[in-house]
Amino acid sequence: MFTIFLVLIVVVAFLLVVVIMVQNPKGGGLSSSFGGGGTQQLGGVKKTGDFLDKSTWFLATALIALILLSNLTIDSGNDLESKALDTNENTEMPAPVATDETPTENTEGE
Repeated sequence: MFTIFLVLIVVVAFLLVVVIMVQNPKGGGLSSSFGGGGTQQLGGVKKTGDFLDKSTWFLATALIALILLSNLTIDSGNDLESKALDTNENTEMPAPVATDETPTENTEGE
């Protein structure tokens, strides 16, 4: 499920970057190239600008919604990991075995 959300987030983010890069912050960009000189090509300047504006808002909203939904699915998947951690905490670890290499306290010099 996480992989599906990840792929959707990457696709929506890429489309959002493309739509934003097509726009010009001063009102030019793709919307000014269509309908140049007063001709109404491909819907005209006003309709192209409206389409880019609406698609930007839609993609941004979709990106936020996908991120929030993926966060919910990731949190539900962590329940298994937390249960595994709980069972590891309840099990007792065996005591360490002393070997010849372990340092011992030297109290002879005092």
